[in-house]
Amino acid sequence: METSNKTAREIYLDVKANPARARFGFGKKAVLVNIDPQKAYTRTDLYKTAYQTDPKQLDYINQLVEKFHVLNWPVVWTHVAYMNSAEDAGVWGQRTDTPDSLQNIKFDSQRSEFDDRLNIDKVRDVVYLKKMPSAFFETQLQSLLVFHQVDTVILTGGSTSGCIRATGVDSLSRGYKTIVPEECVADKHESYHYANLTDLTLKYCDVLEVNEVFSWLDNQAK
Repeated sequence: METSNKTAREIYLDVKANPARARFGFGKKAVLVNIDPQKAYTRTDLYKTAYQTDPKQLDYINQLVEKFHVLNWPVVWTHVAYMNSAEDAGVWGQRTDTPDSLQNIKFDSQRSEFDDRLNIDKVRDVVYLKKMPSAFFETQLQSLLVFHQVDTVILTGGSTSGCIRATGVDSLSRGYKTIVPEECVADKHESYHYANLTDLTLKYCDVLEVNEVFSWLDNQAK
């Protein structure tokens, strides 16, 4: 095993500056999957479970949504929420039971609500309730992608080390080119965030600056 005194951020920046693998690249048509941008994870002023990496993350997500709407490509939002009994959280959600625990993101609670700053079109966008880390696990996401004949999955939201990573691995495993706009994902600590961006870059996804994703989408609209 290689060792290093560098931080996770420094290692990621080294990999970004000196890519060792060819990109998967963009395909012909994409879906935008916004993973759990709900108040439990975005409202740092309210909840200890929330986090922020790039202060413009939600603005960037809104810009992506707007570009997808122009193209009439699918936009998906996921969130987590559980029953009062928490039996639907399984062993993952029941690991702890405190006011901040995953299992205590209850239906109709403020923690389960999408952030008010997001531009969600309740008519045309697709909303999935998920119970586990991956947006593919026991949701209709796979069927939606088949219906829309997409070959590229663009992921935003959080956390980078949790649901983004799990969805990215599942997306690749299903044969999709998977893109993670760097400024559009976040985590609780920079160590987890950058370590997982590195791992995603080296193995599962193309981690790109959001402006490159904007440019690709703009070119599709021409």
